[in-house]
Amino acid sequence: MEVIICGALIMFVLFYNNTIDGNKFFQDNDTLFKGMKEDDFEFLVAAKYGDKVDPNVLYNKRLKTAFICMVAFLFIFLTELNTINIVLSLVIGFIVFKSDYNKLKSYYKKHLHDIDVMLPYYLKGLEILIQHYTVPVALAKSIDEAPEIFRPGLRDLISKIDAGDSSIQPYMDFANEYPVRDSMRMMRLLYRLGLGSQERKQERLLMFSRTVSNLQAKAREQKYKERLHYMESQTMIMLVATGGGVMVLILISMIYMFTNM
Repeated sequence: MEVIICGALIMFVLFYNNTIDGNKFFQDNDTLFKGMKEDDFEFLVAAKYGDKVDPNVLYNKRLKTAFICMVAFLFIFLTELNTINIVLSLVIGFIVFKSDYNKLKSYYKKHLHDIDVMLPYYLKGLEILIQHYTVPVALAKSIDEAPEIFRPGLRDLISKIDAGDSSIQPYMDFANEYPVRDSMRMMRLLYRLGLGSQERKQERLLMFSRTVSNLQAKAREQKYKERLHYMESQTMIMLVATGGGVMVLILISMIYMFTNM
């Protein structure tokens, strides 16, 4: 145990004094570590933190934490170092590395419903802008007023359009990033709004407006159902608690009566 403690302290001092440059180690193996990054990690970071957190900084922090945990367990197993303990240390490091990603994914799934509810109201504001501007310009102008979670996807969409991609693909990429109710359909409608003459635009805008209104109605209905379900569940809990309390009182009364007979 003394050897383990001394080894851990030496490693800490070496890292602290930059004798062992942890940052250089990660920079030298940047290609390997980038290959370990999940495809949707940056999106999940943006979904939770918006522009407040740099995904690369957060990813490097994950790597360092996992590496430290792996080394710590290797020190713990130092007196009995064998293949099983080395593999176990690697598995623990991998679990620590994945834990933050899993938390982000869990957060996104939890808030996917909120995104679903927000989208129709964002599209309603976008509809007003489209009446005065082209679709790409309206999308660009809507970013500052859009819910924070949509902003990274919108910036990516605008950058692809500005780069000369006039196909439907940038719109579909946005829909894939936010896979909520009718997102694919709404992005197709937006793409079509940018095509054709002004007369066709008015016709398509009416269709877009009706679709957005339907989505808002569905969102309001969903909110009403959720409130109703919440009230029903609270009523059920209250009834169970009241019934349970009455049963306990009756049981106590019966026990009291039998003990005094």
